[in-house]
Amino acid sequence: MNAHDEFLKQYGKGKKNLSVRESFCPYRVCPLGAHVDHQYGLVSGFAIDKGITIVYAPTAGAVRLRSLNFEKEQTFHIGRIPTPQRDWADYLRGAAWALERRFELKRGLNCVIEGTLPIGGLSSSAAVIIAFLAALCDVNDVHVSRADMINIALDAETRYVGVKVGKLDQSCEVYSQKDKLLFLDTKTDKYELVSPGPKTPPFEIAIFFSGVERTLAGSAFNVRVDELKAAAYALKGWSEMDYGKFEDTRLREVPLAVFEKYAERLPENWSKRARHYYGEVARVKQGVEYWRQGNLKKFGKLIFESGHSSIHNYETGSEELRTLYELMLDTDGIYGGRFSGAGFKGCCMALVDPAKRDAIAQKMTTEYLRAFPNLQDKFSIHFCQTSDGVQL
Repeated sequence: MNAHDEFLKQYGKGKKNLSVRESFCPYRVCPLGAHVDHQYGLVSGFAIDKGITIVYAPTAGAVRLRSLNFEKEQTFHIGRIPTPQRDWADYLRGAAWALERRFELKRGLNCVIEGTLPIGGLSSSAAVIIAFLAALCDVNDVHVSRADMINIALDAETRYVGVKVGKLDQSCEVYSQKDKLLFLDTKTDKYELVSPGPKTPPFEIAIFFSGVERTLAGSAFNVRVDELKAAAYALKGWSEMDYGKFEDTRLREVPLAVFEKYAERLPENWSKRARHYYGEVARVKQGVEYWRQGNLKKFGKLIFESGHSSIHNYETGSEELRTLYELMLDTDGIYGGRFSGAGFKGCCMALVDPAKRDAIAQKMTTEYLRAFPNLQDKFSIHFCQTSDGVQL
C-alpha cells in the first residue's frame, strides 16, 4: 500500500470534496565534505530521485500523523506542541515548533508519510522535516524563501530534536539541481551549482544499504561534534586567539597553520578529528575542480580518501559499513564511495558507471552477504539519479 491509498483508508472515509495534497523532499548524498558542516566547513552534495512523500489534507488545527515505516498514529495540536517524546514523530513536532516560532499557524493536517528507501545515511530526518514544513506552509498560506526553509529545518533538528547537525543536509535537499554538484560554504551560506565538465562520462549514484539502521540522536554523533569544538577552543587558547564562548566556537575559525603548530598538544582523539576536518575541506576544494573538468576518476579517488579519513580520523563506521567500504574499493565500475551520512550504521553511497551496474550489484551482494549472512533479508542496493531539490 502506498501513502495515498493509506491516507484514503485512514482519513478519507465518508468525506466528500476532500482536498488531498502531496509534498516530496528528496534524500541527499554527500560525496565530499562529510562531518564538517557543523564546523562551518565547505561541503558538496547531490539530491537524489528518492525521498520522502507526504500525502495530506488540512484540518482546523489538529495534526494526525501516520507513517508507512513506523507503527502507531501520532497526534498533537498546532499551538500546543509538546516537548520531544523521543519517537519518530519528534522530527514532525520539531518542524511545526520551528515554523510556529516565526509564523502564526492556525491549521493543522492529517498526513501519511512514505519513505522510498531504508532509513539511515541519506538524511531522511531532514527530508521528512522539509516535506512536512512544505505541507504546513501550504495549508497555512505561509510563503518562505529557500534560505528560510533551510534555517527553519535546521532549528527543528538542532533545537527541538537535539542533534548537532549543520546545514549540509537541508541545503542539498533544497538547493540542488539535477546533475549539478552543490558546492556550499556553510559559514557564509554562499553556494554554487557546479555543472559537470563537457567530457564527463555517464554516472549514477548507488546506495548500498547495510541492513542496519541507526538514529543520530542515540549515536556518538554529538560526541564527535563536541570533540571538534573542544579542539578548536584549545587551539584558540594556545595561539592567543579570541576564543569567546565554547558553544560558539568552530574549527573554521582556526587557521591550518595554528593546528599544525599545536596539534601535538591536543588529546589524540581531538587531533584526529581536527585532521579529518582540514583534510576534508581540502578535498572539497580539489574535488570541485575535478568535477568541473569531468574527471570522475580523480573525483572518485577523493571520495575514497574521504571514506578512509572518516574511518581512521573521525572514527565512524560500524563493522558492516567498513566492510562495504572495503568492497567498494575493490569493485570495478565504482569511481568512488564512502559512508553516507554520519557513518553510524546506515548505508554507503558510490558514484558508479551505469554500464557496470549489474556486475557491481552482483559482486557487492555476494561478498557482503558472505560476510553477513544474517542480513540476507535486509541488505539492499538502489541505483539512483541526481535530482532537483524540494519544490516549495
